[in-house]
Amino acid sequence: MSVSPVSLPSTREVRPALAEWMAAQRWFASGSAEPRLSRVGMWSLVDHKHQVGLETHLILDESATPPVLYQVPLSFRTSNLLGGDRALIERATIDGRTIYIYDGPHDPAFTRALLGLMLDDEAEAGEGDETEAVGHHSLTSSEVRVTDSHVLRGEQSNTSIVFDLVHLNGKPAQPVICKVFRALADGPNPDVVVQSALSDAGSRLVPRAVGTVTGAWSDPRLPGGQATGHFAFAQEFIPEVEDAWRVALRSAETGESFSALARALGESTAQVHTELAQLFPVRTPEASDVGGIMASMRERAAQAVAEVPDLAERQDAVETVFRLAESAEWPVFQRIHGDYHLGQVLGVPGRGWVILDFEGEPLRPLAERSEPDVTLRDVAGMLRSFDYVAGTFAAGPNAEAVREWALEAREAFLDGYITRSGNDLRAQRVLLDAFELDKALYEVSYEARNRPDWLPIPVGAIRTLTERV
Repeated sequence: MSVSPVSLPSTREVRPALAEWMAAQRWFASGSAEPRLSRVGMWSLVDHKHQVGLETHLILDESATPPVLYQVPLSFRTSNLLGGDRALIERATIDGRTIYIYDGPHDPAFTRALLGLMLDDEAEAGEGDETEAVGHHSLTSSEVRVTDSHVLRGEQSNTSIVFDLVHLNGKPAQPVICKVFRALADGPNPDVVVQSALSDAGSRLVPRAVGTVTGAWSDPRLPGGQATGHFAFAQEFIPEVEDAWRVALRSAETGESFSALARALGESTAQVHTELAQLFPVRTPEASDVGGIMASMRERAAQAVAEVPDLAERQDAVETVFRLAESAEWPVFQRIHGDYHLGQVLGVPGRGWVILDFEGEPLRPLAERSEPDVTLRDVAGMLRSFDYVAGTFAAGPNAEAVREWALEAREAFLDGYITRSGNDLRAQRVLLDAFELDKALYEVSYEARNRPDWLPIPVGAIRTLTERV
């Protein structure tokens, strides 16, 4: 057990062991062999129980283009954390004392203090006058205590902590999951804004919001040098359920029809779009809106051809699809999910489909992900996801049956959406095809760089979509 609060000396330099550890994390996006790291800010938490030092360092990597600012929570102990070997960053000697430096989300002292900051609506200052962290709790009871916490494995862009909770009378409370945002950007995070608005309005289509940590910090990337935004977001955790991707894979593999579930998913998607249109501004698209989307589609098409030159023979047909979409009548623009697929949806017994992660496409700038968009983008994303289920079994003996499974699921999904929304998506086929083609072109670039064996899935979709015109 630590006997007194400890920390690192205040300096812009990043310790070599911390720099090496950061470069090995999945959320560290720089491809540079030599990241240029400097600490530009810090905010701290107070551990009232064990006096563990708790600091969250804001570390800028200037080797990336554009530079990326990372949030790195750390805990400092004068004795080792039991079971914390995998989270140990460095065993250092500072001012003659041995200090164990850990990845904060793995330290129960940090996780307790972080949730407490939210549930108690507290504020914590950082270095100087530039950095501050403020907790806010949502429409939920704060009369709980933490019994255990652990970090979810496999996450790429952020770090999620699951909390086991009990009420003050000792009875189990609903678990909570807290997402600590690793890459910081100026402005509200759409995942927090959208899910909190839906939750506070009583929607059952998203997990219940529990709390947030907002803050201000010094940001050398900005003209004014100061930024505000979200550090963390906590919400209801739904344990022992499967996402729609796993449910769909099992259904396709066993030959079980997915039509009823796909139809219900279409209805849920339409319902959440309706709720978003009620909670956030809706506007009629202008020529510049359409022009901007079409320019990004053509840019992705050019990139896909550069990655996979064999697609050049499809360029004229791709452009035909885009021209038809450009001249079509466009629907209103509104808030959408932005990165919608089967892995973003949970199947919850007695509740139906629950939709997660409204953060938008991770590679797009934060400001763009908060802008109104076309709901067809979400619909197209889900249609592509069904296609990926079929592609998973393309080399197997039941490939043809699974292709039929996917076509049936796609049509059922569209039926459900149309029934709930009253919006005939099939009458907008020209636009929907363009958005699905755009998604497939994006997938080509991703698969060419990361999973070449999966390339036939989006390439086949491009062939199918361009042969319709």
